[in-house]
Amino acid sequence: MLAHRLTRIALWTLAALAVLAFATFLWLRQTPAWAGITLFWESHRVENFRAMDRVFPDRPVTRGDSVWAFDRAPAPLPATFVFDGAPRDLATFLDRTETTGLIVVHRGAITHEEYRQGADETSPFTSWSMAKSVLSALIGIAVEDGHIESIRDPIGAYVPALAGSGYGDVPIEDALTMSSGVAFDEDYENPLSDINMLFIRAMAMGVPAEETLAGLDRVRAPGTYNDYVSSDSMALGLVLEAATGMAPADYLSSRLWGPMGAEADATWSTDRAGREFALCCLNATLRDWARFGRLYLDGGAREGRQIVPADWVAASVAPTAPHLQPGDNPASFWTFGYGYQWWIPEDPQGDFLAIGVWGQYLYVDPAREVVIAKTSADPAFDDNDHESVAAFRAIAQAVAGE
Repeated sequence: MLAHRLTRIALWTLAALAVLAFATFLWLRQTPAWAGITLFWESHRVENFRAMDRVFPDRPVTRGDSVWAFDRAPAPLPATFVFDGAPRDLATFLDRTETTGLIVVHRGAITHEEYRQGADETSPFTSWSMAKSVLSALIGIAVEDGHIESIRDPIGAYVPALAGSGYGDVPIEDALTMSSGVAFDEDYENPLSDINMLFIRAMAMGVPAEETLAGLDRVRAPGTYNDYVSSDSMALGLVLEAATGMAPADYLSSRLWGPMGAEADATWSTDRAGREFALCCLNATLRDWARFGRLYLDGGAREGRQIVPADWVAASVAPTAPHLQPGDNPASFWTFGYGYQWWIPEDPQGDFLAIGVWGQYLYVDPAREVVIAKTSADPAFDDNDHESVAAFRAIAQAVAGE
């Protein structure tokens, strides 16, 4: 008799738990947290990546009155490109990497523009870490404006909350080149990694970014080893905000997005307190991403008007320190070189690019006067960076008539 009673109790308990779990599931689906939970789900990520306003709060980045127009000069993409010594089919590559948008610009004219998986020319594609290159431009403008005296200044001089931390005496320049020496776990697959906890603490727990960064330790001298850690970019965002007295999105609107001639407003995702995630999450149309690339192609100028200082652009994409050089480098975590939040591919040809996880790319080839922007939802993004560069180089060569 006792056994039957215990069995009934157990069954009722399981039923109650099942009802509670189902009710929790239904409740979560009606809350803003659901978009965050499903952010990277295969069935959701394509749509999420062009609707980040459903995932995070954001701050507007307004365009100006004058659009920097593109001409049109349609030209076919090459059918193939060479990677690892073998020809690859470009159309197959674009399919395999879950491309959502691709635009090619040569000498100020769009030669190819396509959208996939429900996107169109109005879609605000999220940048992920491509935003770091925009942040770099804003730091350069802030130096030109006199808000930052020198990029050799320590971060703690601008952000008192970090003065006694691992970032306290790290020069701004060493954060720009991902060489702070601060330990930060960038593993997105580990739910308890530093990068994931940064988002969780900011979004779910309301912990200010500077408090999270203040708890990080430095494990090597700054300026000696290139180790990609997004906390460096977050620290730069705090420097920019403190130095200018403006939210980064507002500074971007007034000093770059408007003057550059963006055709659409953008947004910059924030935490629940309204602070931008400076390490990522700038949401803009594909054409405006191409405009930003065009700005760097033209040395930071739009039609003769200097927007990003020319010497800053040059220094950003031509690193001189040994630990920042591309290729097999014992003082770097990877084979791509690194400038001021810009990547330098192997076998340098003067080209450079911004890269975001899940296959976001902004590629600039000054020698061939080509800009390529590609947005994606590629789950194998880490494995495809080198192949992507090979594809971009082939496209640039074809468009330039080589």
